[in-house]
Amino acid sequence: MPWVRNLRRFVGSGAGLGSEALMELETKRILLEIFKERQQKEAGSIPSFYKKKPEEGSISHRVQRLAKYRFLKKQSELLLNADDLDAMWVCLRENCVIDDATGAEKMNYEDFCHIASVCTEQIGPKCRRFFSPSNFMKFEKDESGRIAILPFYLYVMRTVSLTQARIDMSELDEDSDGFLQPHEMEAYIRGLIPNLAQLRDMPQAFVQMYCRIAAHKFFFFCDPHRRGKACIKKVLLSNCLQELMELHQESEEEVTDTEQAENWFSLTSAQRICDMFLALDKDTNGTLSKQELKEYADGTLTEIFIERVFDEHVRRSKVGGGNSREMDFESFLDFVLALENKDTPEGLTYLFRSLDLQGRGYLTTADIHTLFRDVHQKWIEGGNYELCIEDVRDEIWDMVKPADPLRITLSDLLSCKQGGTIASMLIDVRGFWAHDNRENLLQEEEEPVEE
Repeated sequence: MPWVRNLRRFVGSGAGLGSEALMELETKRILLEIFKERQQKEAGSIPSFYKKKPEEGSISHRVQRLAKYRFLKKQSELLLNADDLDAMWVCLRENCVIDDATGAEKMNYEDFCHIASVCTEQIGPKCRRFFSPSNFMKFEKDESGRIAILPFYLYVMRTVSLTQARIDMSELDEDSDGFLQPHEMEAYIRGLIPNLAQLRDMPQAFVQMYCRIAAHKFFFFCDPHRRGKACIKKVLLSNCLQELMELHQESEEEVTDTEQAENWFSLTSAQRICDMFLALDKDTNGTLSKQELKEYADGTLTEIFIERVFDEHVRRSKVGGGNSREMDFESFLDFVLALENKDTPEGLTYLFRSLDLQGRGYLTTADIHTLFRDVHQKWIEGGNYELCIEDVRDEIWDMVKPADPLRITLSDLLSCKQGGTIASMLIDVRGFWAHDNRENLLQEEEEPVEE
């Protein structure tokens, strides 16, 4: 249309614009020129990717801490407290229906929306976010489209618990980088002790040592590159935090000594670790020599494995000679965690570095033969039957089925799902005995206990 073209030509020339519109155009033109000029200057320079943290006590540092404090306080106020959770549980039970077949308490979507309204009236709007349609769809439904109220309530409790844990950890994160350093993690665990039923009676003199032992497991699993800091998000999603929170259970539930010892964070386990280290430290110098560590697990570990552990995971001592190496308590904790968690990627990675005799990133048939030779010697010394090392080597190859038939990598051990068993066979005569007698041990477990 001619009048449209004429109007566009008139407006485009700026002749029909007012003073404000002309000023706006001029401003845009100037800003565009500044932007192009800056682009030309930065064309040959490296862009900035690091910003220096504000100095301690500076105004920017104080503003940052105040902003962080106010934000975390606001997030904490939005959480449901214990009374709110109890009130929600009462609302769920009073407005659900009983399944005639199973007796389970369930609710359909209409009940779900009604309970949301009741909870909002009694508790407030902070509980509304749990009653979204997407949350309802997360749970398993029966043929009538109903979900059980218990899994939903447990989901709410876990969400509240994890959010509170993140707030608590963020408060201890001094530089606000999303990571916790060892002393910050120890402070978090120290704050939890009064709230954990199985740790309330811990002797005060043992608290510091306990926090040190407990925090070390978080760093073993959440700091694989040993940078000295663990990501808060990774800590929250780890099994370590869940294992620690199991200590909320009252001891009246008759938790056996074996179950307590299996939980790294139990008081029984922490005392066991300390007693073990003190028993091995014959010269009471606070560190372990190779000879002292050989007595670990009743001396069933091979000498070559102990040598390799010191080569790969123990730093050279600054005192007493250039080649002297002594394992300190921190390294001992890594050692124990790796042996007790051989089936995990972190534990198997630790052990693989020790098994990799040449440091090439893979094991050959010669490496397997060398490693198992010490196990074979201890096996014969124990009065067991004669066996062929080549047969064991072939069995290991069949168990792993490596991508490259001439070498076994860490990835192969992780993929075969038997990496922990294979590592035990190569470093511990007791581990090989358990593998050799696996059928008898399995049969004993399956046999019913006679009353």
